[in-house]
Amino acid sequence: MSHSPGERTPAPGPVSGPAPGTTQAPAPEHQEARGCLYALSQPPLMLFLSVIATLLLLAAVHDLYRW
Repeated sequence: MSHSPGERTPAPGPVSGPAPGTTQAPAPEHQEARGCLYALSQPPLMLFLSVIATLLLLAAVHDLYRW
């Protein structure tokens, strides 16, 4: 549901059950949970983490082998 900047949304009314004579859609059997591994599989995040890891690795190697 999208709103334009000047559009007002109606105040929510009292919550009640479904109207008589209507049927509810069946609930989906299985919804896949999206957690941390899903977030890590996103290419922009992986690229960012790779750059940070490379910078940390270069800093560590520089500290170990500088004269």
